[in-house]
Amino acid sequence: MVITEDDELRAVLDAETVAVVGCSTTAGKAAHDIPAYLQRNGYRIVPVNPFADEILGETAYDSLADVPEKVEIDVVDVFRPSEEAGGIVDEAIERHESVGDVDSVWLQLGITDDEAGERASAAGLGFVQDKCMKVEHARLAE
Repeated sequence: MVITEDDELRAVLDAETVAVVGCSTTAGKAAHDIPAYLQRNGYRIVPVNPFADEILGETAYDSLADVPEKVEIDVVDVFRPSEEAGGIVDEAIERHESVGDVDSVWLQLGITDDEAGERASAAGLGFVQDKCMKVEHARLAE
């Protein structure tokens, strides 16, 4: 389901583990600072970046498919260009169907893919696009 309402966003933000596709090693970049904020606010971060071994003290994986099944993922947070979002959403759907985790996919501010959102929704995943997870968390945290 495409998520737009505050109560639906709160449900997604109730997650424990967030896989961050495109997580950056560079402080000052949104793809580093937002996962760091989420980590400081109690989320377990699973960085996905093929050019890093570790980010924010956590093992980094080359792709979503490389994250071991024993690492339960609740939300896939995407920091990649819109044209790459569809493939990442498809990986999230595949993991949802094969492993049984991944409840939602969140495309960060400025990232959109309506067709991928339709596929995610059809597979039973929540789908957020063009919203910042940090901003929404700060706004909705109680």
